[in-house]
Amino acid sequence: MMETRDPKSESLLRESAVPRRINVIGASGSGKSTFARRLADQLRLPCVEMDSLFWGANWHKATDEQFFARVQTAVNEPGWVLDGNYTRTIPIKWAQVELVVWLDYPFHITMWQAIKRALRRAWSKEEIWPGTGNRESFRQTLFSKDSMIWWTLTTHGKVRAKYEAMLADSQFTEVQFVRLRSHAEAAAFIERWKCLSAQEQR
Repeated sequence: MMETRDPKSESLLRESAVPRRINVIGASGSGKSTFARRLADQLRLPCVEMDSLFWGANWHKATDEQFFARVQTAVNEPGWVLDGNYTRTIPIKWAQVELVVWLDYPFHITMWQAIKRALRRAWSKEEIWPGTGNRESFRQTLFSKDSMIWWTLTTHGKVRAKYEAMLADSQFTEVQFVRLRSHAEAAAFIERWKCLSAQEQR
């Protein structure tokens, strides 16, 4: 069953206007980007992938100053679905956020998705973020310490613990969280907002 942190959050989902500033979070491999794009499409909002703000050409990492400025520019817009964690940007990205959606799938599902994604990208040689030239290879996927498969394997539990702590932290009591634990819950969530968005546009 879809979990919200408190009755206030559940009321938000039942009664209030469709949120226009949303952050999708979760472990690597949880499907944040796919979910965020689908949700953004349904709500007719721009989808912003935080990885695309952080990674430059040839896997060059942005400095915090550059990265924070890009995140600030993105969230200055009146509406967005922001895809990504980067907890050091929370003071920026959650300053006006209306809803945080946490994809918290079981480890075996997340791991399988991470493997499929990494192998697909390595096989297709697709450019991950337009204009960067960044692509995954089988060597990077299978043998590198920077492998996303290894990253998912070693961080899944840490990410879950981190966000569970945030749910209990009084510092974030004003942040509305929804925790989705399965693909079925995620699909139902998007369908719910699709219907509400359609009603608003009539």
